[in-house]
Amino acid sequence: MDLNEAITGRRAVREYTTESLDELTVTQLIHAAMEAPSAKNVQPWTFTVLRNQKLLDQISEVSKALVLKTITPPLHFDQLQSYLQDPKFHIFYHAPVLILISANADGSEVIEDCALAAQNLMLAAFAAGLGSCWIGLAQNFLNSAEGKKLLGVPEGWVSVAPIIVGHPKSPAAPVPRKKPEILLID
Repeated sequence: MDLNEAITGRRAVREYTTESLDELTVTQLIHAAMEAPSAKNVQPWTFTVLRNQKLLDQISEVSKALVLKTITPPLHFDQLQSYLQDPKFHIFYHAPVLILISANADGSEVIEDCALAAQNLMLAAFAAGLGSCWIGLAQNFLNSAEGKKLLGVPEGWVSVAPIIVGHPKSPAAPVPRKKPEILLID
């Protein structure tokens, strides 16, 4: 697969089969993530791999409750609130694997560094025929003392990118893109 095909074809996948991912595949995705650039070559990322479905279910429920307590009416507020109140809604979409990318260092660029690693991971997943999705709804809980303790993430680390990965039930539909705003300065 060429790079442009991966960039234009990768989409957030929210429906997965129950097929698990083998350790080699997960390791390959993490190695692709680690090829991302980082400011001053700090490479602040760490990877927590979670396959335990009961633990993912627990994090989903706690995260939903936390988001419901803290959200304020943005765009699509009613739809989000409806999802979060639905007992059948699972924030990880029952994906077989969560790969949490965290920063293990202080610095003004660690969030960006981990985000670049996350993009590499998601592109590599797509190129391997897998689906992925960054689950922002989990970030507040995963950055809480309780969330870090539950996953064994050290207190000083920052959870940046909770990425689910798995075999998609079907190809994700293309999403129309807006016309770019380009400012040309001569």
